[in-house]
Amino acid sequence: ILGKFKQTYKTSNIQNPDLPLCVEQTVLVWIPLCFLWLCAPWHLLALCQSANVNTQPLSKLYICKQLVVSLLFLTAIAHLGVTLGEDFGPNSDQSSINAGVYYANPVLFAVTWILVLLCHEGLRREGAIDSASLFLFWLLLVVCDIFPFQTLLREALRLNPEAGAPFLSRITFNWLNSMVLKGYKQPLVQEDMWDLNESDSTAFINERFQHFMKPELDAARVRFQNKMKKKSEERGKTEDEKKKKDSKEEENYPSSWLITTIYKTFKRILIESVCFKLLEDVLTFVSPQLLKLMISFTQDKSRYAWEGYLYAVLLMVVALLQSLTLQQYFQRCHVLGMKVRTALMAAVYKKALVVSNDTRKESTVGEMVNLMSADAQRFNDVTTSIHLLWSCPLQIIISIVFLWLELGPSVLAGVGVMVLIIPTNALIATKARKLQIENMKFKDKRMKIMNEILNGIKILKLYAWEPSFQKHVEDIRGEELKVMKKFAYLHSFSILTSCCIPALVSSVREFLWPHLQYLLLLLPCCPCSLLPLSVSKKRLEKFLAGEDIDSDIVRQDPSFNTAVSVCDGSFAWEKDAKPLLKDVNLDIEPGQLVAVVGAVGSGKSSLMSALLGEMHSTKGFINIMGSLAFVPQQAWIQNATLKDNILFGSPHEEENFKKVIQACALAPDLELLPGGDLTEIGEKGINLSGGQKQRVSLARAVYSQADIYLLDDPLSAVDSHVGKHLFENVIGPNGILKNKTRILVTHGISFLPYVDKIVVLENGVISEVGSYENLRASGGAFSKFLDTYAKEQSNQGNSETDDAQPDGASEDTVSLTLEREDSIRRSQRNGSVRLRRNTSVKTSENADEPQKGQKLIEKETMETGQVTKCFLFLQYLRAMGWGYSAMVFLIYFIQTAAFTGQNLWLSDWTGDSVEYYNMTYPSWKRDTRVGVFGALGVAQGLFVFLGTLLLANASINASRILYSRLLNNILRVPMVFFDTTPIGRVINRFAKDIFTIDEAIPASLRSCLLCLMSVLGTVFVICLVTPFFAIVIIPLALIYFFVQRFYIATSRQLRRLDSVSRSPIYSHFGETVSGLSVIRAYKHQDRFLKHNEVTIDENLKSIYLRIVSDRWLAIRLEFVGNLVVFFAALFAVISRDSIDSNVVGLSVSYALNVTQTLNWLVMTTSALETNIVAVERVNEYTQLKNEADWVTDTRPPQMWPEAGRVQFENFKVRYRPELDLVLHGITCDIDSTEKIGIVGRTGAGKSSLTNCLFRIIEAAEGCIRIDDVDISTIGLHDLRNRLTIIPQDPVLFSGSLRMNLDPFDKFSDEEIWRVLELSHLQSYVSGLQEGLQHKVAEGGENLSVGQRQLLCLARALLRKSRILILDEATAAVDLETDNLIQNTIHKEFSDCTVLTIAHRLHSIMDSSR
Repeated sequence: ILGKFKQTYKTSNIQNPDLPLCVEQTVLVWIPLCFLWLCAPWHLLALCQSANVNTQPLSKLYICKQLVVSLLFLTAIAHLGVTLGEDFGPNSDQSSINAGVYYANPVLFAVTWILVLLCHEGLRREGAIDSASLFLFWLLLVVCDIFPFQTLLREALRLNPEAGAPFLSRITFNWLNSMVLKGYKQPLVQEDMWDLNESDSTAFINERFQHFMKPELDAARVRFQNKMKKKSEERGKTEDEKKKKDSKEEENYPSSWLITTIYKTFKRILIESVCFKLLEDVLTFVSPQLLKLMISFTQDKSRYAWEGYLYAVLLMVVALLQSLTLQQYFQRCHVLGMKVRTALMAAVYKKALVVSNDTRKESTVGEMVNLMSADAQRFNDVTTSIHLLWSCPLQIIISIVFLWLELGPSVLAGVGVMVLIIPTNALIATKARKLQIENMKFKDKRMKIMNEILNGIKILKLYAWEPSFQKHVEDIRGEELKVMKKFAYLHSFSILTSCCIPALVSSVREFLWPHLQYLLLLLPCCPCSLLPLSVSKKRLEKFLAGEDIDSDIVRQDPSFNTAVSVCDGSFAWEKDAKPLLKDVNLDIEPGQLVAVVGAVGSGKSSLMSALLGEMHSTKGFINIMGSLAFVPQQAWIQNATLKDNILFGSPHEEENFKKVIQACALAPDLELLPGGDLTEIGEKGINLSGGQKQRVSLARAVYSQADIYLLDDPLSAVDSHVGKHLFENVIGPNGILKNKTRILVTHGISFLPYVDKIVVLENGVISEVGSYENLRASGGAFSKFLDTYAKEQSNQGNSETDDAQPDGASEDTVSLTLEREDSIRRSQRNGSVRLRRNTSVKTSENADEPQKGQKLIEKETMETGQVTKCFLFLQYLRAMGWGYSAMVFLIYFIQTAAFTGQNLWLSDWTGDSVEYYNMTYPSWKRDTRVGVFGALGVAQGLFVFLGTLLLANASINASRILYSRLLNNILRVPMVFFDTTPIGRVINRFAKDIFTIDEAIPASLRSCLLCLMSVLGTVFVICLVTPFFAIVIIPLALIYFFVQRFYIATSRQLRRLDSVSRSPIYSHFGETVSGLSVIRAYKHQDRFLKHNEVTIDENLKSIYLRIVSDRWLAIRLEFVGNLVVFFAALFAVISRDSIDSNVVGLSVSYALNVTQTLNWLVMTTSALETNIVAVERVNEYTQLKNEADWVTDTRPPQMWPEAGRVQFENFKVRYRPELDLVLHGITCDIDSTEKIGIVGRTGAGKSSLTNCLFRIIEAAEGCIRIDDVDISTIGLHDLRNRLTIIPQDPVLFSGSLRMNLDPFDKFSDEEIWRVLELSHLQSYVSGLQEGLQHKVAEGGENLSVGQRQLLCLARALLRKSRILILDEATAAVDLETDNLIQNTIHKEFSDCTVLTIAHRLHSIMDSSR
C-alpha cells in the first residue's frame, strides 16, 4: 500500500491530489474502526455490571441515535449483498471479481455498528449522554471519508450532464454553461472533459456499424462474384478484349455498400436532422410574409395598432423557432459526422487486425493512416452539406412559387437562366472529381514517403541523404499543389457563374427576396462538396472489402496426440503465388524442444508464420493443440512501461513476474533503468538495446504461460554470455519452459546437442529431421557442415573463457548453410514476398542511455491561453505574400462596394414607383436602372472571381512555404528528438495539420473576409437609410464581441485538445500494424480493439464538446439578433406615422440580414482562429533546435581524409544535457589502415562511439580528430559524406534499387553494376525483369534480411571512403552471407581504416587491435 501510495503521489496531479483507491478502501476505513475497537471495552463494562441506579430513561435523542446506527448497520449488510450479487449473480462477469476488501469492509462495518449500539446502551446505563471516545470516532470517520467523498465527487463531475438535463436546457444547450465558464477562467485540459454518453462511445457505434456492415458487405461480394462470372463467360472473343478486361478486373472490388451501411447504422439521427431542416426551411419563408403584412400595415394608417404589435411579436417568435430548429439541425448533423468518422476509424482498425497479406501488400501503413485521417474526416465534413442536395432545390421551388405570385410569368426568365447554368456546373463537377482523385494519390504518395523518412531518419543522417529525400518529397508536394491550384481555379470559375447569374435572375425583386441569391450561390456548391466523398468512399470500400486472413488454416482438433502437426502442407505468402514451403510433414510431441535450422531464405521464418496461420495454405493442414506464444526475429516492443510489455494484458502475479525477470536475465537491466520495471519504453523500444528488446520479447512469451512456444531466433541479438543463460534458464531442457512444447529457429550450433529434434530446411522443403546424434551419424549435408565449422566453434569457445565477452549472439551464431554460393540468390527469390516482416527500422544505438526520469516520451506540448493571433496571422499572411494579401483585401473591398451600391441603387429604384404613380415609366430611365443594376451585379461577380483566384494563389503559396519550412526543419533536428517523440505525433503534423492549412484555413479566411465586408456594407446602408439604428448597432456589436471572447477561450482549447488527443490514435495504429503477427499469435485482437476504442473516445470527448460549444454560441447570438429584429419592428409600429413604408421594409429586412451576417462573422472568425492552431502546431516544429549546420565555412580538403587516422582526445559524451555521461574520457589513436575490433557488454557504449564519429550526438568534452581535423569544426555533411557505415539494421526505402544505392545519381550504371558484383548481388539483380529499376517495397519487405545487408555493403563499396564502420553489420545474417561480406571487406577495404563493433568473434579475429 505504501509503495503504491508513494508511486501515485509522485505521478499524481499535484494541484488536485487524490489518494489511491487501495488507501481509501483500507487505511482510511480501518483507522476510525480500530480506534473504536480499542476504546469500546471501557463502555461495554457497564453492560456486564448489574443495573445501575443512574440509568437514564429512553430519551428521544437516544432512540434517534440508535435508529441511525441501525440504518447504518443495514447499509453495511446491503453493501455485502450487492458485492455478492455482482460476483455470483446471474449476470455476473467472472473475469472481473471484486477484491477481498469489498467483502471485508462491510463485515467490519457491520460489527462496528453493533459495537456502537452497545456503547450507546452502556453510556445510558452509566448515566452519561456522550463520551470523548465516541465523539473522536465520529470525527475520525468524517475526516477519513473526505478523500473517498472527493473521489466520488470528481467522478460525478466527469459524468456528462446532458443526460440529466431538462428539456429547456437541452434545446438551449444551457447544460454546457459550467464547461464554458471553466474554459473562460482557466485553460481546459483532457481531465476536464466529461465522459461520453453511451450512444456516442466508440464501442457502441462500432458494434452497430459492424452489425449492419456484415450483411451489406456479404451481399456486395455476391454481386461482385456474379459480375465476375458474367465477365468470364463473355470473355474470350478476342485476345485484345481479354487483356482489356483483365486489366479492368484488377481494379474491381465489392462496391456500393458503404453508404447503405452508414444510412442503416445512423438512420434515426439522419431522419431527425431531415425533420428539423424541413421545419427550418418552412419557417424561413414565414418571415418575408410577415414582413409583407408589416409593410401593408404601415401603408394603411387606418388599421389598429394591435395588429402591428402582433406582427412584431410573431416576427420574433418565428425567428426564435427558426433559431432553435436550425441549431438542433446543425447539432444532429455534426454529431452524425462525428459518429460516421468514429465508425470508419474503428472499422479500419478492426480490418487492419484481420487483414490478409494480399490486402496488406496493397495498402502501406501511410495509406491506412490516410484512410483513418483524411478519408474518415471527409465523411465527417460532408454531413452538414448532404441535406442541401434536397433542401436547396426545395427552397428554390418555394421561392419561385412566391415570386410567381408577386410578379407573374416574368419569373420564368430567371428560371431559364438557372437551367442554363446546370450543364456548366456538371462539367465543372466532373473535372473537379478527377482532380480530387489525383490529389488523393499525391497525398498518399507523400504520406508514404514521409512515413519511411521518419522511420529511417537515422540512416538518412548517417549517409547524409536528407537533401535527396527532401527534394523527392518536395517534388511530390509540388505536384500535389499544382492539382490543388487547378481545383481552386475551377472553384473560382464556379463562384463567378454563381455570382453573376443571381444578379441577372433576382434583379426583378432583389428587395423582396434576398434569400434567393444565397440559394443560387449555394446550389452549385452542393455537388462539388460531395466530390471528395466519392473518392474516399471508393478507397474505404476497397480496403474494408479486402480479404481477411483465413482463420481455418490452423485447426485445433483434440483427437490428435501431437502438440503440432503439419500434414502435407504447402504454404505461400500470396493466394496465387508459388508456394514457399512445399510438402511439409512435421509432428511434434508435447513438451519437445525442436530446433529449426537452414540457410538464409530457406523458409525458417516462413514456417513460423505458417504455424501462426499467417500464410495461405495451398494444400494440407496444420493442427495445433493449446495456446501459442511467439517471439519474432525482430522484437516488437510497445510504447508502454517495461512491465506492461512483459505482462501484455495478463494479470500481474509478483512471484511469477520476478521468476521470469530472473530467467530472462532482465534483473541487471532493471537496476540500470531509472524507473525499474515502470520505466517507459519509447516507440519501437528506442531506449533499449537490441539484446534488451529481444529479452523483453522472450519474457513476454514466458510470462504468458502458453502451451506452445514459437521462438524465431531469439538468441541472435543477445551476447554469448546472455544467450547461454537464456538457453539454460528458459529454453533448454532444464529451463523454465522445460515441460512446454518449444520450436526454436536458431543459428547457434552449441545449442543443437541439447534439443530433442532438429528440422533441417532447404529451399522451403524439410530435407532432414532427427536428433543431433542421428543427423551427425547420417553423414548428410548437416553432418558435413558441422565438421567444417567445429574447429572454428572450439576456437571461439576457448576465446570465450577470457573476459572479452562480445555483445552479440550465442557462442558461434551461425546459420546452418547447407547450399552452395548460388543458394542465396535462389532462396532470396523464393523469399521475395516476405510481407510479414515489419522491419523495425529505427536502430537503437542510443540504447545505453541511462535515463534520469521514468518518462521517455514526453507528453505532447499544447499551447494554452490565447493564440498569439497577431503573430500567427501575420506569419500566415507573410507566407501568402504581402502583395497578394493586400490585393485580396482591396478586391474584396471593391466587391463589397459594388454590392452596397447595387442595394442602394435598388432602394432608389423602388422610390420611382411613388414618383411615377399612374404614369408611364420612361424607357430611358428603365434602361438606365436595369443597365446600372446589371453592371454592378456582373462587376461584383468578377471581383469575387478575381479575389477568389488571388486568394487561392496566395493560400497555395502559404501552404508551399509552411510545408517546406516544416520538412526542412524536421530533417535538421537532432536524433534525440526522434528518440523521445512518437512518430504518430510528427505524422499528425504532416497529415492533419497540413490538411487544415491546405484546405480549411483558406476556406475559413475567404468566408471571414466575405462576412466582414458584408457586415461593414450592411451597417453602412442601415446607418445611411435609418441613422437611429446606429444606436442599436453599437451595444449589439459589444454584446457579440464579449460573447465571442467568452466562447473562444473554450473553443480554442477544445480544438487543441482534439489535435493532441488525435496523435495517440495514429501512434497506436502504426504500432499495431507493425506488431500484427505477435498480436494475432497471442490472440489479443480484442484487447487492442478495446484500447483503440478508449483512445478514440478520449479524442471524441473534446470533439463532442466542441460541436456543442459551437451550438451554444450560435443560439445565444441568434437570440440577441432576434431581439434586434423585434425592436426594429416594434420601432416601426410605434413611429408608423412619421416614416415611409419603404424605409420600414428596408430597416426590418436589414435587421434580419445583419443578425445573420454578424452571427456568421462570429462563427467564421472563431473557425479561423481555431483552424489557425494548425499554423501554431506546424510553427512549433519549425522552431525546434537544429543539429549543427550541414555545411560550414570551414570546409575540409577535397581529398580528406587521405590517411584515415582517427584520434579520440579525452572524449566524453552524454545523450541529453540532464543525463549522465555514457563515454567517460576516451583517449586513443587509430592509425591509418588499422583494423580495430570494438567489443563490450550491452550498454558499454559501443554504438555510442559510432554515434559520436558521425556527430549524431555531440561531445560534452574533448574532441575527435580525423587526419588532424577536429570533426566538430566542419559541417555535418562534409563529415558524414566522407565516412561509411554498414549499420546493424539494413534499412531500405520504397523506390528503385538504384535510388537505394545512389539517391543523388552521382554514379554511372557501370559503377553500380561493379559494386553489385562485388557484393554478390549482380546475378540476382540482372535476373530481375526491371534490373536496377526494380521496385523495392516499403521497408524493403520484398527482399530478405541477407539481401538487404548485401545492399548496404554495396552502398559502402560505392562510397569507398577511407574510414569504414561496421556496426554489428552481420548480426542478422547467416554464416555464408557473413563470409561473403567479410571477404569483400578484407579485399576492397584493405587500404582503409576499419572499425568493427563485433557480434561474432571471428569478425574481429584478424583485427590489428
